[in-house]
Amino acid sequence: MYPTDALMLSCMLATYMRKGPAVVVVTFILIFSGCIAPTVDTLSMNQSQEPELPSEPCNGLLILCLRTYDNVTFPETHNAFSTHQDGIYYPASNHQTGLDAQWNAGMRAFMIDTHYENLGDERVETVRLCHGDDDRGFSPCTYGNVDSVNWLTNLRDKMEQNPRDIVTLLVENYVQVEHLKAVFELSQLYEKTYIHQANSAWPTLQELIEQNTTLVVFWEQGEDDSHPWIHDFLTHSWTTNYAEQNTEDMNCDLLRGDIEQEVYHMNNWLRGPAGLSDPSRGDEANDVDFLIERAKECWQQHGKRPTFIAVDWWEDGDVVAAAKAINELEDWQ
Repeated sequence: MYPTDALMLSCMLATYMRKGPAVVVVTFILIFSGCIAPTVDTLSMNQSQEPELPSEPCNGLLILCLRTYDNVTFPETHNAFSTHQDGIYYPASNHQTGLDAQWNAGMRAFMIDTHYENLGDERVETVRLCHGDDDRGFSPCTYGNVDSVNWLTNLRDKMEQNPRDIVTLLVENYVQVEHLKAVFELSQLYEKTYIHQANSAWPTLQELIEQNTTLVVFWEQGEDDSHPWIHDFLTHSWTTNYAEQNTEDMNCDLLRGDIEQEVYHMNNWLRGPAGLSDPSRGDEANDVDFLIERAKECWQQHGKRPTFIAVDWWEDGDVVAAAKAINELEDWQ
């Protein structure tokens, strides 16, 4: 064997030992008295690059695009449909104005209740949005109701016009699950729903947008494996207490759900006479400074910002401004 052949074999052997037996292509450069082996591993190039920030904002802020869903604070209306504008009046109402005004102001999370218009008449056509329960022997839709398909279709239209906004619905459901699915299909919202695997990492807002799954749906009725698009509220999230008598009574402790979950609701409305929502103290409950300070307290206590700030009488105070301020903070301090 000539010396140059031995040198070449030595170089080849050394290169293979460095790269391992799984190397597919190896480039050798023989330069007379020595060899130069590749020093750049092309298989790992670009793997450490951080994703680029999109040029368009997500839910109004560029900084939210690369945040995971659970690390964003969304302003939320409690019983969003139950408004004077929708023909539901106090004591059954929770707001003055309906979905159009709420959306235009920046609300992107909505609590709704689904009932049949009349007990015993269980059809898709009779599914309504109504505030209350069936315990009195008649449907709470007696106090006023909103057509579920029309309301959800209106929401779908707004989402189509704002494709870079992530929307959340929390449903207190009193209808058959197949009928609930049907009204989502009729409103063409079902195709936008995101399916989350319990105890897995939540995607970023940008990922939800790219997948065209910009609607996250929770409900309070328990896990249903046959309908994974509806996430059990108490399995995938948790909530603070609600309807305290005074703002001083509000805290960040667990009321129900799984406190190990990253998603949680900071409920923030006051009760008045007979335990009903108090329309006279919306300004107090929804004061921007109060909401920010309370959210920071919850952040400090639980290690993360609230996912939702849920309010009544949203027109009072400014929960949207408070949520924006919380989203712009790096930490609670």
